[in-house]
Amino acid sequence: MATRLFACGFQISMSRKAAPWENGRVESFIKTLKADEVSLRQYRNLAQARRSIGHFLEEVYNHRRLHSALGYLPPVQFERDWHEQSNKEAAARQFPL
Repeated sequence: MATRLFACGFQISMSRKAAPWENGRVESFIKTLKADEVSLRQYRNLAQARRSIGHFLEEVYNHRRLHSALGYLPPVQFERDWHEQSNKEAAARQFPL
């Protein structure tokens, strides 16, 4: 299994036994994906599952779902706001008043 992961460019990262802190964010995401999408649907086939999950990720999770870690903003809005603020700060450094 590790050889296959390395061949695909993955780096294995695990903490010591019974200390799963590294996976907290991923576990939270998977829980959300299962609760808000997968458990609510019955897919006819793999292609439909991929389309439906892709739609959930792009349209719901990234554009509409509020994230407490992002100040209760969807990721797309948080990123947009962050870039806008960064651009304002860069402009202020270039052309100080």
